[in-house]
Amino acid sequence: MPAVISNERLSELAIPGADGPWNDFVGEHCDGSLGLARALVDQLKDGTPRDAETTLDLWNQVNIALDQAFAVVSLFEQVHPSEDVRTLCEAREQEAEKLSTDIGLDRDLYATLAGVDGSGLDAGATRVLERSLRDFRRSGVDKDDETRSRIRDLAERETQVAQEFSKNIRDDVRSVRLDPSRLVGLPQDFIDAHPAGDDGLVEITTDYPDVVPFRTFAVDADARRALTIEFLNRAWPANDALLEELLALRAEHARLLGYESWPDYDAEVKMVGSGAAIADFIDRIASSAQSSAERDYAVLLERMQLDRPTATAIDGADASYYAELIRRENFDVDAQDVRRYFDFPRVRAGLLDVTGRLFGLAYVPVDGPPTWHPDVTAYDVMADGQRLGRIYLDLHPREGKFKHAAQFTLASGIAGKQLPEGVLACNVPRGLMQHSDVVTLFHEFGHLLHHVLAGRHRWARFAGVATEWDFVEAPSQMLEEWAWDLDVLQSFAANADGAPIPAGLVAKMRAGKEFGKGYLARTQMFYAAISYVLHREPVDDLTELVKTLQATFDVFPYIEGTHFHAAFGHLEGYTSAYYTYMWSLVIAKDLFSAFDPESLLDTTTSYRYRDTVLIPGGSMDAADLVEAFLGRPYNVEAFTSWLSRPPGEPGGP
Repeated sequence: MPAVISNERLSELAIPGADGPWNDFVGEHCDGSLGLARALVDQLKDGTPRDAETTLDLWNQVNIALDQAFAVVSLFEQVHPSEDVRTLCEAREQEAEKLSTDIGLDRDLYATLAGVDGSGLDAGATRVLERSLRDFRRSGVDKDDETRSRIRDLAERETQVAQEFSKNIRDDVRSVRLDPSRLVGLPQDFIDAHPAGDDGLVEITTDYPDVVPFRTFAVDADARRALTIEFLNRAWPANDALLEELLALRAEHARLLGYESWPDYDAEVKMVGSGAAIADFIDRIASSAQSSAERDYAVLLERMQLDRPTATAIDGADASYYAELIRRENFDVDAQDVRRYFDFPRVRAGLLDVTGRLFGLAYVPVDGPPTWHPDVTAYDVMADGQRLGRIYLDLHPREGKFKHAAQFTLASGIAGKQLPEGVLACNVPRGLMQHSDVVTLFHEFGHLLHHVLAGRHRWARFAGVATEWDFVEAPSQMLEEWAWDLDVLQSFAANADGAPIPAGLVAKMRAGKEFGKGYLARTQMFYAAISYVLHREPVDDLTELVKTLQATFDVFPYIEGTHFHAAFGHLEGYTSAYYTYMWSLVIAKDLFSAFDPESLLDTTTSYRYRDTVLIPGGSMDAADLVEAFLGRPYNVEAFTSWLSRPPGEPGGP
């Protein structure tokens, strides 16, 4: 066996084109990456004397090889148009997870790393060694043979169940069929895109480009409710049994590792620190949002009572519709008028232009790159004439594709070895977009920027979005603020005649966007509570627990006959840590306080933010990254000020 096995690759990953041999590519890529990881592990354990740097370099190569396998299968099981390829990726992901588990439970490998003399290592190498040894202990490497064998079985089954849970959500696209007369209130381009079928009825699906505008604009309350129920029942009842099994597997896994519950195990390596702290955070945010939530909920209900005088409550089937009416009537913001300024091609171009200016980047279109679908576009990311990486934008819905919005890794950037490549997978319309879609694109692009800019570290451990999980959303949530700025919007938002979005309209949008922030925060805490409580203790009836938690945390009542948890996809990846979205938002508001809201396109602060928060990746703790940027520890003042400020009052985005 050679002394060093090379995995250097400074060009982009060679993926097939849309009609290429994808099964062969997936198989060969995984075989090569996993085989390399196994060979490197054997090399580390072969007894050859090595200094600390050499040992850690070999360990780094193991992690690069594993990452190469996981990145490809994790992406393409979610976005590839072929079900055969998606299924193959799921099987190969199970193989990669099994090897990762075996490595984490390998006592000889652990002994090799534990025996490293770290006294002469620099700060980065020391951090890698310390975190790696911690991960081994959290994997159960110090347990007896029987326990480690059970942990292997649990990990393998967790992967299988989680995959099936996600697949059911991805594949279960439901719909309602309606007489065309029931589309009153919808934009004309939406109506034109939904012609009646042979039966004379129009099909409206639960995919986001259908369900979001329909629930926002459709005047027909019964039709809104019918679609909402279908949306909330995706993947039910199939996912009930899977979720129960997944929760039981995780609970046993945590207990075998010496933790009282899965949240305690999961939170140990996050900013929050413990399961109990998650519960405290949920309660604290819910309490902070209560007065704002009650105030705006009362406005919603009062407006609904103009249409239905006997109504005593408003629920999720009506909330988006009446919130839109409030913004139209109280703040003079008509979302259908706003849509006229957000045509998808302009928005995509504007997103690239704005983020390029903010962070000193240029996006060069790649002419005819191999991709998995004709919708996908690719850009090389450049800075000062140097190629930093490549991004792929897969932004429209299709059958079998991931149903939400997220950034996926295709390749992690490693200094001198491989370029970072990332994929944005969203489900936005091809034509006119709601402004909320624009905000989503800015948010998810924030993850993509983080992935590319932090793609020049020596250690795989630090590459890309590698900070604590409850900080991951903060940079993206902060970038959303640029999607509300007048100068930013006027740089790309224009109507069909080319007239830029008016300043007065943007001012109204900014005033109206604050409406509902309190009740939206309470809804987020309802979701966070589901994520946390389901993992804290056994549950006899998932739906009944959801009802109870919704009554406790949400201002909107449960809709009878629905089963939200079955399609709550974050239970697969975020497990007990959905609280992280709001935790990150607290930090995002504080980060944004360092910018001048009157000059968001000025690069002085954005360049400093890029250099101190994004480029370091996982090389520092998140709290230290924030303190380096702000010049002080982060606090909640900006968040609580924002939350308490009534809609329409000045105070920045």
